[in-house]
Amino acid sequence: ASFTISLRTVDNITVMIKLRPGVSSSCDIRVKNVIRSELKIKPGENVTFTFTCSNPEKYFIMEIQKNIDCMSGPCPFGDVHLYPPGLPRLNRTFIWDVKASTKAGLELKFSTPWLRQIEPGETCPDLVSYNINSCIDMATVNIGTFCRNGSVSRIKLLGGGIMSLHLPWDSPLTTSGFNIANRASIKRLCIIESILKGESTITLMSPNYPLGFPEDELMTWQFVIPSNMRASVFFHNYSLSNCERKEERVEYYLPGSLSNPEVFKLSDSQPANIAGSFNLSLQGCDQDAQNPGILRLLFQVIVQHPQVDENVTHLVDLSKEWNMTVTIHFEGWPSRVPLMSEPICLICKDRRTCDRVLTLVSGAVYKISFLCKDLSRLRITAEKGISCVDFRWCQRKIYSLSVPKAITQLPIRLHKFIWKLLASDLINTEIISPSLKLQQHVPEQRCNTSYSYSIVSASPEMELNVGIFCPGGSIEKIQMRNNITISLKTFGKGFLNESNYQDLKMSFVPHIKDECTFTVSPNPKAKVYLQTPNWPYGLPPYVSISWHVIVPSKQVARLGFSKDRMGISCETGRAYVNIKEETLGAEETVCREDELLPKPRNMYHDFWVNVSNCKPVDKTQLTLQFWVTLADRQIDLGVIIAVVAGAGVLMAIGLTVCCVRKKKKKNQNPMVGVYNANVNTQVPGKERLFTKGRKNNESHVYAVIDDAMVYGHLLKESNGSVAPEVDVYRPFDGPIGSLPPSPPPFSFRKDIKHSPNTEEPPPLTDTDHDTYTFAHQKSGQLEDNGDKNEKNNGDTPLLENKEQDGLVE
Repeated sequence: ASFTISLRTVDNITVMIKLRPGVSSSCDIRVKNVIRSELKIKPGENVTFTFTCSNPEKYFIMEIQKNIDCMSGPCPFGDVHLYPPGLPRLNRTFIWDVKASTKAGLELKFSTPWLRQIEPGETCPDLVSYNINSCIDMATVNIGTFCRNGSVSRIKLLGGGIMSLHLPWDSPLTTSGFNIANRASIKRLCIIESILKGESTITLMSPNYPLGFPEDELMTWQFVIPSNMRASVFFHNYSLSNCERKEERVEYYLPGSLSNPEVFKLSDSQPANIAGSFNLSLQGCDQDAQNPGILRLLFQVIVQHPQVDENVTHLVDLSKEWNMTVTIHFEGWPSRVPLMSEPICLICKDRRTCDRVLTLVSGAVYKISFLCKDLSRLRITAEKGISCVDFRWCQRKIYSLSVPKAITQLPIRLHKFIWKLLASDLINTEIISPSLKLQQHVPEQRCNTSYSYSIVSASPEMELNVGIFCPGGSIEKIQMRNNITISLKTFGKGFLNESNYQDLKMSFVPHIKDECTFTVSPNPKAKVYLQTPNWPYGLPPYVSISWHVIVPSKQVARLGFSKDRMGISCETGRAYVNIKEETLGAEETVCREDELLPKPRNMYHDFWVNVSNCKPVDKTQLTLQFWVTLADRQIDLGVIIAVVAGAGVLMAIGLTVCCVRKKKKKNQNPMVGVYNANVNTQVPGKERLFTKGRKNNESHVYAVIDDAMVYGHLLKESNGSVAPEVDVYRPFDGPIGSLPPSPPPFSFRKDIKHSPNTEEPPPLTDTDHDTYTFAHQKSGQLEDNGDKNEKNNGDTPLLENKEQDGLVE
């Protein structure tokens, strides 16, 4: 097909058809049998041409430029048309170059659906885009690139400008979508007007973005917003130039403000919750010629309906807190940057100061409100520091590690609360959970609570991840060296209910020898799993960890390891596992890294488990896990049988004695041995037969005690006579003299058979001041007998002859 383009001189239009950049020439233009790779048609020319291929849109582009001179004559104001008609279907760019005096203003008014500014490099969905440049003297400033379907309704330029409309080859667009009007001087680089009728979010950029805003220039954005809507401004990306004079700033004309214009730095939080239309201006400065820097700005304006909670304020009283910050932020902060298209949630500390992130500091009282439809998208992160420099000032203090009520009462979910515990050398940290206790999160014993604690010990040389813990376990206390960071992290909404029962506390303690020491009181109803810190990456070299396990007195603990060996090889030093009970004479079990770990064993007393690392060779790490269970102590069956058997033997002996004693005289009361320390049975004038002394022999121990002496109380007669006074045997624990006690008379012993070859031992005549008296069971006899012996100095016979005859069978 052939095309004819006829240009009038008065229109001052030039058409240029050329190859697309980067495309090889496999298609040409034929004009009167002349083959060309490009074609330029000037004002007043009429040209007919064809393409040598059927799809020229793949190879050629077309530029149509119209020059408008408003300085030497009247300007053709009004609608801008796409001229000339009948152009081939190629990707084409219409350019309008308007030259005008800086004393006049040039206004571009766009028809609906208006325009939307995009960042450099971004493309429009329908590939239709506008580019607007302002020309001041010989300088050209790129006001921006825009797509259709936006809020930008007008752009006013100072002096002339260059407007470009880019259309794809298949675009059905037949009108430019804007008109040009003349206005008085605007006394600034440009004015961009945006009309926002409903809830919306728009993004705008300073001219030349991302390059620098012109030096010492001024521009303004005008926002037309219904008075029943609320607007907020957020600066997302900006940089400042190096100023020699003046200061870069932004100025606002706000509805109802008594101090217009309100001036802000670019680093300030910008106004929010603005009711109705307002203006925002960007002012540059005189830059340093040697190092000018770059002033640039990308920001958002968010328009919302007034929120239900707009006038509801929440009191956050941090006046009694110290060294603490509370940050209310969107979910994912700070690692995730929210998309500009996301619905916005604002936190306001006064009517105009709102932001997506708000930080409150201790020592003050705040009244905050929220501009947010869904508060579940907001989170709280708080941090508190506790330090100890001089142990004398903090050794007796106990600090509560619980989340303050000022935070838990807010309608925002707590994401994390961080305690940073700082102490000087030789001062360590102790964490206790007296009632709830802590459970270590391990694969076999996972936490299922609404919150958990992550504990990290850090020093300039090393960081030790002690582990993740949650309430409801067996760990009562953890002692750690170095600086400690405890992070409470919540899961779900249950923390609001469980926050009332927090009992974690900390204090500073003197230096401990291990890197970390756990005190564990196992739950009798559960198997307790414990593992070394820094799991699964292994203990750092030369680190020692201890566990002190409490075993109740009536229970027995079962200790076992989850694997047979430590699983490391040492490059320097040795790795050890030590186990020892806290009881007198207990043996210590020690295992090296090249030995098998102990088999499961019973522990009857409190015990210690210590793990000490060496410097492992590459690719080997020390990770150990062990478990503890509790059970009631069981009485040994053999002991029970022995006790029962002993009781049976004693009963049999008692019955036998009763039967034997029945044969004795019924009117005679049995003789009972009664100890009397006041009677001396020493026989005067006899040589000592015990040459070793009482302390060195067992001469004071009875060999035989007559049944009548032991079981006399069983022999009470049926006639109702008074039962005899019975002596009860007790171990002798008094001072031991050099002489044994006097033995009982031979008449009280059972007959002893001697072998023929055994010589009869001489009579026992050794002396001692510890005396025994053997008396009748007659009324008053016991007391009188003692007195008589004292008077006779032991010469009176202990028993009368007729009584002896009665007792000997």
